[in-house]
Amino acid sequence: MERDGLRRDVGLIGLMWASVGSIIGSGWLYGAEKAVVTAGPAAILSWLIGAVAIVLLALVHAELGGMFPVAGGTARYPHYAFGGLAGMSFGWFSWLQAATVAPIEVEAMIGYAGHWHWAQGFQHAKDGTLTTSGFAVAVLLMAVFVVVNFLGVRILAHTNSAATWWKVAVPLAAIFIIAAGNFHPGNFTEHGFAPFGAHGVLSAVSSSGIIFALLGFEQAIQLAGESRDPQRDLPRATIGSVAIGAAIYVLLQVVFIAALPLGSFAHGWTKLDYPGITGPWAGLATLVGLGWLSVVLYLDAVVSPGGTGLIYTTATSRVSYGLARNGYAPKLFVRTDARGVPWFGLIVSFVTGVVCFLPFPSWQQLVGFITSASVLMYAGAPLAYGVFADRLPHRARPYRLPGGKVLSPLSFVVADLIIYWSTWDTLWRLGVAIVLGYVLLGGYAWYATRKGLPDAPRLDFKAAQWLPVYLLGMGVISWQGGFGGQGHLGLWWDILVVTVFSLAIYYWARASASPAEDIERSIEEVAVAQVPVH
Repeated sequence: MERDGLRRDVGLIGLMWASVGSIIGSGWLYGAEKAVVTAGPAAILSWLIGAVAIVLLALVHAELGGMFPVAGGTARYPHYAFGGLAGMSFGWFSWLQAATVAPIEVEAMIGYAGHWHWAQGFQHAKDGTLTTSGFAVAVLLMAVFVVVNFLGVRILAHTNSAATWWKVAVPLAAIFIIAAGNFHPGNFTEHGFAPFGAHGVLSAVSSSGIIFALLGFEQAIQLAGESRDPQRDLPRATIGSVAIGAAIYVLLQVVFIAALPLGSFAHGWTKLDYPGITGPWAGLATLVGLGWLSVVLYLDAVVSPGGTGLIYTTATSRVSYGLARNGYAPKLFVRTDARGVPWFGLIVSFVTGVVCFLPFPSWQQLVGFITSASVLMYAGAPLAYGVFADRLPHRARPYRLPGGKVLSPLSFVVADLIIYWSTWDTLWRLGVAIVLGYVLLGGYAWYATRKGLPDAPRLDFKAAQWLPVYLLGMGVISWQGGFGGQGHLGLWWDILVVTVFSLAIYYWARASASPAEDIERSIEEVAVAQVPVH
């Protein structure tokens, strides 16, 4: 039997662990190594910058999640605030990010599995790309994610919670066990604390997997439509998950740098070398004589990315569910089976994941792209926050962000800086994906409008007049900047340009947003449509 409603079966721990399980994924396996190669020991500062940025974005999302506890929330806030065109755009950014995380986690699983002899034929030794057998294994792992999701959200929450307890315990154990006998303070200054200067510190935030590692807090918000008490639990789950994840990642970076034998970076941090050892943390454990711990870490290299891939497969189907609710995608994405699972969205999630193995065949190639898509998605929330503060001041807010009128534009500036730091090479590819989204979703909107379908979206161009300027402007700044661009904007000047541009867009968007009555009508339409199934 098919239905249109989601089951409200998830409690606080299920929501928080959905987010924590997404934050502690392949990022912890690779992030510390990639960051120190890019920034040296000053990578610690990169993690702190990344943590502050994510905390700002999470605080904004916490208030919005409590106000609007609906499935696929990140795809809906801009829709409420700016109408159809902005809603369709940010919905596409949200779906694009969610759909491409599961493949990157599969890549990480296969990469670490190369330690075992039976798995060494899954990747080409030269560039880490998948072989034919590796591609087959990747498809099989994606299929496993989908099958578990088909068992229903209650089973999914229990499965993910069990995996997340393991995922949190293992990095914490690695931190304390490795640091206990292998902490060398001199490592932090051997080649200088910040050998690559401010440019290296800022580059590491986006391009080394730091923001990618810290992303995932929004998973609780995507599952809002299946929460038993969303007004109470969403803010707690969102903020709590970021606090747990950020603390673990900063400690991991400190211990990774301090525990390295001097010989592994004798020729500088860019030439960090583990001869004959695969996997940064498992390799480090082997180097310092903790062979038994390396075995545990190799096992965790399957569990951690696997749990994250599982929950992002869930998120992808919920975002497409939200897109269809708003009329940007066919109603087929709304249909759920007897367990309350949006089955068609899961199938599309699987197909998309498989396609991602073709153009982006390795972990490192995917990270920058995912980071940019993710932060572009998150940028919609601060914009919507400013609109709701103006247009809906009396609406109930279970969690109210202190100093929101300051922190909201600040979080938008921070989001745009992260996008800028991800380099021009990544952003032009993201631009191609954005155009593809406009072709797909815009094509459906045109079809629905022409056929007079009752769910045809209203594309409000007036309320979203700032959007094309924003997207093109960020592209031009990146192209002219010093992070993979032409270099015409020097360091610090480029940050000033991004800041001024972002603030101009923020206040323009707030001024041109939908009237309060249109926002209330959009909210009411979703509330009436989303009838939970008990």
